[in-house]
Amino acid sequence: MPRRFLFLQGPTSPYAAEVGRGLRALGHEVHRIDLCLGDRLFWREPGATAYRGRFGDWPGFVAGFLAEHAITDLVLLGEQRPYHRPAIAAARPLGVAVTVTDFGYLRPDWLVVERDGMNGESRFPRDPAEILRRAADLPPLDTRVLHQDSFRRRALWDMAYHLSNLLPWPFPHYRRATLHHPLLVYPGMGWRLLRQRGEARRSAAGFAQAAARGPVFLFAMQMENDYSIRAYSPYPDMDTPIAEAMRSFAAHAPPEAQLAVKLHPLDPGLKNWPRRIRRMAEAAGIAGRVAFLGAGALEPMLAAARGLVTVNSTAALQALTLGRPVLALGQAIYRIPGLAFEGPPGEFWRGAPPPDPALAEAFLRLLGAALHVRGTYYARPGLDAAVAATVHRLHHGLVNDPGD
Repeated sequence: MPRRFLFLQGPTSPYAAEVGRGLRALGHEVHRIDLCLGDRLFWREPGATAYRGRFGDWPGFVAGFLAEHAITDLVLLGEQRPYHRPAIAAARPLGVAVTVTDFGYLRPDWLVVERDGMNGESRFPRDPAEILRRAADLPPLDTRVLHQDSFRRRALWDMAYHLSNLLPWPFPHYRRATLHHPLLVYPGMGWRLLRQRGEARRSAAGFAQAAARGPVFLFAMQMENDYSIRAYSPYPDMDTPIAEAMRSFAAHAPPEAQLAVKLHPLDPGLKNWPRRIRRMAEAAGIAGRVAFLGAGALEPMLAAARGLVTVNSTAALQALTLGRPVLALGQAIYRIPGLAFEGPPGEFWRGAPPPDPALAEAFLRLLGAALHVRGTYYARPGLDAAVAATVHRLHHGLVNDPGD
């Protein structure tokens, strides 16, 4: 039966518009609400309505829109954005199906197409027995990189989106979703990219020196702007969980153990993390046992590490694949008995068991088949593959379902 889709904000790419076009070609009705000039840049399809009102009036507007157009499906990027939370709240009593897309839990060429939300909002099963049962007939996870994305195009389109939203017209009341002003973020990112090669060499040397002194535990940082931190963890920033982990490490880790703190590759550099990490280590009494890693490939570090600590980073999926223990401090989708460590944090440093290999393999198979499509947002042919797979899932009702 034809359905009526409403698209809200999507990635800074043609992905959402092309998914809408594909659904319309199959006989579905497609609507879109533009909230800012950046939204308009990436949606040139028919069926767009501009919302220029104040944020306080948005819940009533979107509820009325859903009812007036008898919307059956709501599609959006990330369920925690300021405009998306009221829209989802209005959609649920009406029985509207909510589909969320975002970069995949799996990387690099996987995208999430998931019912209701991610991480703490995810419907993915947390019971090991159910995961093993549902994954039993699924093929092994295809770990080949099938599609290359374009970081250059991602950066250019992201800047076009966010910088256009600084104009006071024609959306004077738009409230941005990001924590930091783009005029601060982009220079910081540019400076980090210019220094990346030298920083990677220094980080590799720092990790090697730490590994020569004793077993290394790795802390994978995330971006404070990420909703996985802002919505799906108890922490207001990254300083708090790092300091918490250091205090636990100081109290419980073997004296020869080392802690390496790795910066997220897209951190905008608005905080002086080397100095902050050094001061936290001094406050915990472990200044000589903590290394800061500002860049570098994650996988070789994980392969050599004793375990991974993170809030809810997708880096943990690489750790699970490599059989490394994971301590998740937030509401991670992989915080499941038998995968992530569930004991007191102090015990993690003294000998956490590795993840159950059969459960880890089943988890990754089901995660890939049920919640992901293959493809990219920014470069073809990966963008074409992602659009076609997403249209297929939405058209056939296969969101959260491995289907065929």
